[in-house]
Amino acid sequence: MAVTGYRELAALLRDAIQQGRYAPGETLPKQDELAAEHNVNVKTVRNAVAVLEAEGLVTPIRRRGTVVRQRPPMRRLGTERYAKRKWKFGDVVAFAADREASGRAWAPADQTQTVALVEADPEVAEAFGIEPGAPVYERARLVTDDGQPTHTLTSYYLPQHVEGTPLVDPTPGPAGRGGGFAVLTLQGLEPDHITESIHARMPTPDEVEQLKLPAGEPVMILHRRTYTADGTLVEFARGVHAASRFSWSYTFAIPD
Repeated sequence: MAVTGYRELAALLRDAIQQGRYAPGETLPKQDELAAEHNVNVKTVRNAVAVLEAEGLVTPIRRRGTVVRQRPPMRRLGTERYAKRKWKFGDVVAFAADREASGRAWAPADQTQTVALVEADPEVAEAFGIEPGAPVYERARLVTDDGQPTHTLTSYYLPQHVEGTPLVDPTPGPAGRGGGFAVLTLQGLEPDHITESIHARMPTPDEVEQLKLPAGEPVMILHRRTYTADGTLVEFARGVHAASRFSWSYTFAIPD
């Protein structure tokens, strides 16, 4: 393929990465070397590399250069991560279920959190059917994998549902054996069904910093509503996931 511009060069480099000629973790040749190899100027190389950065294939690392990104995404299970046998009759919370399905170790300290009584914003208020500004408990978690942030998850609860329970304890790790769902069950609010919605967007500067995102990586936004069998909302949650660190996996019976 003759190189006539940065798009053509980006296509050549993309091909080389996808075919393994540049392996994950490997540094691409220096920009002047690529320019000489493909008979183009350095600006063309710079623009081509910027395309690959925006696609999430490479990332600039200080003192190393442009590095092919590691792409071993962790499985983010769908319905199976919430199976009652994991948290009601066992000790495996949702993020740990993902780790186990991906063949990765986990520890309670992989999840840190802050808990505060806050005023409900309009979205939280709408979910619970309360007035904006009404008090709700906010439980914000940052989850890491081998020290690398993977996602944040912030859950909101009505005070009358969780006051005095481990869900308002800021100690790092899940909220006791079985996590938050087990705590809600002990309160007489056993989770029965969940609605999740997912969309992608580019991250805010704070999200880039918190999740240590490379240039050009989007985030996957999760909204989760957890209900009891009688339809009582017991948790509204918002998650921000680094897009390249998960593959979202769903197994389900096909409805009639």
